[in-house]
Amino acid sequence: MNPDTAPTTAAEPRDADGRPPVRAATAADAEAITRMRSEHVLSAPFTEDWVRRCTDELAPRLMPGGDARAVVIDAADGTMAACALGLIHPVLPAPAYPRGRAARVQLVATQPEFRRRGYARAVVSALLDHLADVEEVTLFELHTSPEAAPLYRELGFGGNPALMRMTRHRQRAGAGPSAQPDSTWVPPQQYADALPRAAAYVCLYVTDEDDRPLQLHSVYSPGHPWHMIGGAMDLGERPWDAVVRECREETGMTALGPPRLLATVYGQPREGRPYSTLQLIFDGGRLTAEQIRGLTLNPREHDEVRVLPLAEWEALMPARDFVRLRAVEEARRTGVAAYVDTWGNA
Repeated sequence: MNPDTAPTTAAEPRDADGRPPVRAATAADAEAITRMRSEHVLSAPFTEDWVRRCTDELAPRLMPGGDARAVVIDAADGTMAACALGLIHPVLPAPAYPRGRAARVQLVATQPEFRRRGYARAVVSALLDHLADVEEVTLFELHTSPEAAPLYRELGFGGNPALMRMTRHRQRAGAGPSAQPDSTWVPPQQYADALPRAAAYVCLYVTDEDDRPLQLHSVYSPGHPWHMIGGAMDLGERPWDAVVRECREETGMTALGPPRLLATVYGQPREGRPYSTLQLIFDGGRLTAEQIRGLTLNPREHDEVRVLPLAEWEALMPARDFVRLRAVEEARRTGVAAYVDTWGNA
């Protein structure tokens, strides 16, 4: 933290009270604040890995509802000239801080070419005013250097010889005493590439008024000749929106909802399908005989609608398909959602 005591030059912008113009930081400022901390506050600058990690940590905390507040001054070229960052945290209340809200001034930094112009005083003053007036913080803490201490004493801070600090890390094998701790952060695309692949499907379980399951006969899938209304989700599509679309495309019927999940069905990767499958099966309700007769099939997908008692479906489909159908029927009957993790494994 750096003292700012020298007079400003006439060319610099100032507000009506003669102070440098400041603004509240947003999540978009997280990387610039992190780099200011790395370059002008820490004894050893961050690696790029740690810059990314700290940026990802700070950005959501600067959003409404987060615990970080920052004030910055922008340079004429759009870079950050100075910043002050505070972190709000709870403490046990006392008469001096009845709300039990405290804030630590985590960093104050000014680019070298903008020092001794009052920038540090401006961002710290604005930050403290916001924390006190808006956030109702009454207890403030900071660590400072001897050079900057006079500025903070002027702003009302007092020294406390009892305040002590320590950082303690488990030493990595072969690492030097000044090595930065390992980071588990990886770039988002690298993380996504390491995740298991899965295809998402939705189904709609429909029966007649006697609770007999309705199934559609497939013209393209001999391995699953009879199945429920449904299909694969499109990229970016929400599950219930996919149900509505598939139902309309396959039967001409509109699924009205509200969405009620009956079962989650998982299939492991296998030969010829190097990805998992995940199905969400929703309750489509009971249809009258007239409604069933009114279904309009897409001939490219199905050529028959059939309604049968549950037991009679067992002879018409593979065992794993019947296990799924029976689990869904039981989930509707009992009101307890089903979980099936053997469908489609063979």
